[in-house]
Amino acid sequence: MGKKIDDIQIAVLAAKAGYDYSALKAIIDVESGGIGFAPDTGKIIIQFEPAWFKRKSPYTPSGKWSLNGVERQHGEWIAFNEAFRLNPQAAMESTSIGMMQVMGFHYKLLGFKTVGEMWDYARISEANQVELAIRFIKSNPKLDRAVKNKDWTTVAFYYNGAGYKKFNYDHRLLQAWQKAERATKK
Repeated sequence: MGKKIDDIQIAVLAAKAGYDYSALKAIIDVESGGIGFAPDTGKIIIQFEPAWFKRKSPYTPSGKWSLNGVERQHGEWIAFNEAFRLNPQAAMESTSIGMMQVMGFHYKLLGFKTVGEMWDYARISEANQVELAIRFIKSNPKLDRAVKNKDWTTVAFYYNGAGYKKFNYDHRLLQAWQKAERATKK
């Protein structure tokens, strides 16, 4: 099996977890645009979160840290690498990874002994990245139920936190789900 995941694999993972394909596909599409590795570099997609890093490490953010965004992977990696040089553990814990953008600080919850072990698992394949997200979803009964019921407001709250409204996350999930539903009916 290669690094990339296809729709059949997503459907299998969704069914195994008790989710509709379209629900899982919606989260994938909103979180990363449907990719787990940058096409130009092959590196895992990341989003370094300076606010989380500041909670875990005493360092002041660099100006480079404000230029990042998941859509600008080059900037993400500059910010991450700088933080990693300061405190590797805090940098990995303060970064969301892969096509489902699971935060590194969840590594214990997801069954890993170290955050590095979680990162190594995610680097193997997009299927592993989706599996991480399913573990995360399953760890919270309210989130699990919301994904099953396609309750996008609740999914948005538990998957992305209380600030989800700022990014219209619930509406974006609904639209992505509707798009996936239409595609499956063709």
